[in-house]
Amino acid sequence: MTTHTAAKTPSAILPEMPTWRMTYAEIAALAQVKRPVPTTWARRHSDFPAPVAHEDGRPLFDARAVVDWLASTGRGNTDPRRLRAELALHTLAAWRTPSLPASVLVGALTSLVCLHQQLDAPVADGRPWNTVLERAADLDPDDRFLLSELRALPDPEHTGPALAALADELIDAAYNPAEAFDWILQACHRLGSRDLAADEPTPAVVRALVALSGVDTLAEGAVIAVPHARTGDLPAALHDHAPEESAHVYLAADPDPARVRLVRRRMLVRGVYEFRLDVAEGEELSAEEDEWGSPHLLVCALPYEAAETRDPVAVLEQVAALTDHLGPGAVAVVLGPADVLTGPLARHGDADRLRRSFLKPGLLKAAISLPDGAYAYRPGYRTAVWVLARVPEDQRTGLVLLADYSAQPLTGPVLDGLAEDIAIWRTSGWTPDPRHEPRHAAIVLGTHLDERPGAALTPQHRTLAARHTRAVVERPAVIADLERHLSELQERARDAELRLHAQAELRPENQPVRRTSVGSLLRTRRLRRRPGHRFAPEHLTPDGHYPVLTPEEILGTARIGSRRIDRGILLTAYEHAQFTEPGDLVVTAHPHFGVHVDTEGVSLVAAPARILRVHPDADPPVRPRVLAALLRAAAAEHARTSGAVRAARRIEDLVVPDLSRAEADLYEAVLTEIENRAALLREQTAALDDLTRVMAAGLADGTLTIQHLPHTDAH
Repeated sequence: MTTHTAAKTPSAILPEMPTWRMTYAEIAALAQVKRPVPTTWARRHSDFPAPVAHEDGRPLFDARAVVDWLASTGRGNTDPRRLRAELALHTLAAWRTPSLPASVLVGALTSLVCLHQQLDAPVADGRPWNTVLERAADLDPDDRFLLSELRALPDPEHTGPALAALADELIDAAYNPAEAFDWILQACHRLGSRDLAADEPTPAVVRALVALSGVDTLAEGAVIAVPHARTGDLPAALHDHAPEESAHVYLAADPDPARVRLVRRRMLVRGVYEFRLDVAEGEELSAEEDEWGSPHLLVCALPYEAAETRDPVAVLEQVAALTDHLGPGAVAVVLGPADVLTGPLARHGDADRLRRSFLKPGLLKAAISLPDGAYAYRPGYRTAVWVLARVPEDQRTGLVLLADYSAQPLTGPVLDGLAEDIAIWRTSGWTPDPRHEPRHAAIVLGTHLDERPGAALTPQHRTLAARHTRAVVERPAVIADLERHLSELQERARDAELRLHAQAELRPENQPVRRTSVGSLLRTRRLRRRPGHRFAPEHLTPDGHYPVLTPEEILGTARIGSRRIDRGILLTAYEHAQFTEPGDLVVTAHPHFGVHVDTEGVSLVAAPARILRVHPDADPPVRPRVLAALLRAAAAEHARTSGAVRAARRIEDLVVPDLSRAEADLYEAVLTEIENRAALLREQTAALDDLTRVMAAGLADGTLTIQHLPHTDAH
């Protein structure tokens, strides 16, 4: 590895700033690759930057040199624009001092980005700082969104121009000022300003709320309201998702004056004109709502409250107050605590009566329990979403969609599926679409929910349409087939050929057994070693073309065949991967020893597992089943002790008996009989598991019943 000696000119932003030093782990995070990849880069590429220091044995690298290398070589998965921005944002973090706290830093930098956008010109153009303030005062004469933040800078003649240069650098790295603005807010936790993001839903949940809202279907000039706007994630996402030139009006509110100013800046950098934007200070929307008209869409994430102090009645009253803003045809999407919106409540209590009052006028259209993790800084806070719409009485269907996603992972595809269900539900006029079956959801009559005081608003039974799907209708036939299959397996178990005849006896003392090791078998070419391959987890699915054997399958913690890979992905992304051959031993030492004999072949092996392939012409021959059994016994004698990093012996060092051809053949025959019996038992177990699963599913959703069996007591 050559030393990275390229000279670097001092930063125009912070000439005295110390070098940002990175570890291998930080390089991997910056480049969006797995941890071992930077180590491989350093070993294979002579131009990779050399460490500039060591700390506790860890090499530290100059971040600017690493960013330059990543940008010039194109390695990693991070956009080069984002690499430059990350370097600039780290520079920003170096500015934090007791006299320049994170809140002042973020406020000033976002104001400079906003000023750049409003002027459509760089802010750091060499003019004195007073000139920048004068231009800001011309744009913001009433000091409603940026002037105070710029005046709050300490030592403005030094920090002001430097931050202006940084703002221009971020905008240059981004596509536009709006993206640079968002980058700054995403870096708030690194700047020590976690309070800005503590009560914001995660980006995935924000995207889901926007998709549920149907903002892309609103007419031109529609009014969109966002109470409790916080830092503006929701109004910004709504604007980004709306069609171009939609000319929507945005109303927002927040009790924090600093956040109100931040939201104004965030919407202005997106090109929202001031006469189409009103951000009020407080919990209520602007008193000038009469000027704008009633919102066509209202999206709100209710403020977080701890469960110990949360009052269900107060939460529902907040939702009721929000619906007061809705006119005919308007929609509201509300994120709030799941225990109030969808959980069980005390029967006939005040909260129960108030929640059921949303059913009678047909306001509640959907109640959705979300998975955990909606708030990154509040992992134990379970949330739910209500979709409400004020529909004319003659158009009310009386139906409510109940969806339970609480057991699903909080991933993009899961939330996209939910958004698709609600979009179809909304566009069909809040009635079922016969061409679409909602996922994890049921459509029920609101009157049925009203007749169940205190009951949770979650799907309890399958819908009528779901009862007539092929999977449900065919359940009795599937159960009958499984019963016949079990009978056939029982008959096979009575087959005399499956009876074991090991005929084992003590070995005579004058016939000692010879011994060998796996390493010796490899050196004498009686065995050949083939490596496993590294597969990306997202490429392994239950429905691919080829089975993939990971350590979990080899150790028996996962069923063989449960992980597969698509043929197209294999040929494009893993062109050097090799298939197993019949009789290959697949071994692993992590987390402990395991071995599997692949009798059929045409499988793929995932590292750290690897292949031991028996040479067909070995003399004396090596029997795969025999070697596998002996390896298990040898590994058990040298198992890893508790707390040890490695096993007592490597696989190559395991010593096994080197049986003669005749003895190996006899042992192979016994193992074959054992394997046949075990395969039959596994087949019976799998059939019993399938029978249990199908019957439980039918009884759980109310589509199956069991008749009285003749040999049982009716009582």
